[in-house]
Amino acid sequence: MTTWFITGASRGFGLEIARQALERGHNVVGTARDHEAVEKALPQYPDRLLAAALDVTEENQARAAVAAATAAFGTIDILVNNAGRGVLGAVEEASDATVRAVYDTNVFGLLNVTRAVLPVMRRQRSGRVLNLSSLGGFSSSGAFGIYCSTKFAVEGISEAMHQELAPLGIDVTIVEPGSFRTDFLDASSLHIEDTVIGDYAHTSGVLRSAIPAMNHTQPGDPVKGAAAILALANADTPPLRAQLGSDCVAALEQKIAQLQQESAAWRRLALSTDHDDTKTASSGPG
Repeated sequence: MTTWFITGASRGFGLEIARQALERGHNVVGTARDHEAVEKALPQYPDRLLAAALDVTEENQARAAVAAATAAFGTIDILVNNAGRGVLGAVEEASDATVRAVYDTNVFGLLNVTRAVLPVMRRQRSGRVLNLSSLGGFSSSGAFGIYCSTKFAVEGISEAMHQELAPLGIDVTIVEPGSFRTDFLDASSLHIEDTVIGDYAHTSGVLRSAIPAMNHTQPGDPVKGAAAILALANADTPPLRAQLGSDCVAALEQKIAQLQQESAAWRRLALSTDHDDTKTASSGPG
């Protein structure tokens, strides 16, 4: 029986992933700051659900939750780093305290949990790590620059983990959801900066005004998204990256095309910076 360890499991993607894993007969360690909310949402699985208190920004709590998980179920087979928070506002508008808070959860919190879980998986020589990134993990946008930067960090960390852990039998997948009808745009997850700078009214300011009204009208279905995440966890050869949602696929394709065009336009400049001896050495016979 597979054991899932899921952060941010009291609502949104985390709760739906936990629900579907339990429905399929798996064990679930559902962690959240309010762990009682996990129990209340999933009361029908008392033997296979361990609801554990976990503020991911507290490393000691991460270690305690992992210890409780292994005591209850013996193994941790799948880690889903789902807990996260957002911030809306231009980069200049974001205060130091706000930036640090979102990094504490989205980056340092993910690292706290990962460091706690990986020793278990390394001993097993098996496991799956699914790190929840975002459409914003490869294509940033005005008003979400700080949030997107945390997801860029998650992607860089995850790429390295993919290389480091593959020889140990542990797979790493970056999950990049587009906009889904979760609670992410609620005030409980998305902080809107109080500082407003008029010069950004026609860039980030447009999104600042529009985003709250989009809540629960997004194109993505969380139930289908969670099912896709379970499919990734069960894949024989899971991908390094997986996009979820038509909006995410469109943004990926647009970014790839933009990168290709820009790279071609500036290729000569890029190649001009090598040392002359490097060019000679690599020029081949003749």
